[in-house]
Amino acid sequence: MEIGFYHLTTSTLEQALPKLLARVLAIPARAVVLSGSAERLGALDTALWAASEWLPHGTPAIGEADRQPIWLTTQDAPPPNAARHLFLVEGAQSTHLTEYDRGFDLFDGNDEDAVQAARARWKAAKADGHALAYWQQSEKGWEKKA
Repeated sequence: MEIGFYHLTTSTLEQALPKLLARVLAIPARAVVLSGSAERLGALDTALWAASEWLPHGTPAIGEADRQPIWLTTQDAPPPNAARHLFLVEGAQSTHLTEYDRGFDLFDGNDEDAVQAARARWKAAKADGHALAYWQQSEKGWEKKA
């Protein structure tokens, strides 16, 4: 599996995630967003409904995961919507990485604890043999650094 680490420096997760998810839907493909907390899940749900592009999605509160192009959850489980793309936010980790083609680990570059935790996840993913890429936000957009 290929995992991209996305270092947020110029926008919030709620601003960056909709744009990345829109790219996945344009493939077309499906995605799961695994959040570290229910509070963040609610904020992401609101952000996706408010996004400038239509991002059809669902949460456990709505149900019918198999019908949702984007599934937002706090529960680590096999992809319930046949997704091939996994977004890990707020430090969430998954034991189901091999069930996806691509992973996105988004972390807040303005939070030193989040940066240190992302470095630890990078080392663990590398040790597990995953192909890794590091992307950092700039004024121009995402720049691949490694």
